[in-house]
Amino acid sequence: MKNSAIFSDKDHNKLTYYECFESPLGVLCIGASDVGLRSITKITNEYPTAKPNEFTAETKIQLQKYFDRGLTKFEIPLDLSGYTEFSIRVWNQLLTIPYGKTISYMKLSVLLGDVKAIRAVGTANGRNPIPIIIPCHRVIGSDGSLTGFALGLEFKRSLLKLENPDKYSAHQGVLAL
Repeated sequence: MKNSAIFSDKDHNKLTYYECFESPLGVLCIGASDVGLRSITKITNEYPTAKPNEFTAETKIQLQKYFDRGLTKFEIPLDLSGYTEFSIRVWNQLLTIPYGKTISYMKLSVLLGDVKAIRAVGTANGRNPIPIIIPCHRVIGSDGSLTGFALGLEFKRSLLKLENPDKYSAHQGVLAL
């Protein structure tokens, strides 16, 4: 399966399917439509009984391989219908950041062709509905600092450590995997 965004002007596809699982960093809930993956969220309370489809099942398998350091690139169809064209451009650019690498918000803005759009890029990054798969955790401040992440900064540090343990060591307060 290809890891490419689907963009259409159709109404939002509802999260018809969902599946939660215990990751090394907490319970993650995967949401999908009939055409692709729509969301990944971290939950801390009770979660619903699974209603999986092929996209939630495959995402769960690939995430488990990722956390076991056996997968560096996801191959999941994404359903980003209903989001703005700009946000989708940002998220598609995030998909090009290699495993274990980081870039700054400024560099991301430059790659998108508009350095003045840095705040809009940051906003789109923060609204990413499919963290980990669309690797918004790989975007850092221009000074190298770790900045906000929807799943929390400790989660972001842990993902960066997973992908590049030499760069993100325990002395930086990274959670152990």
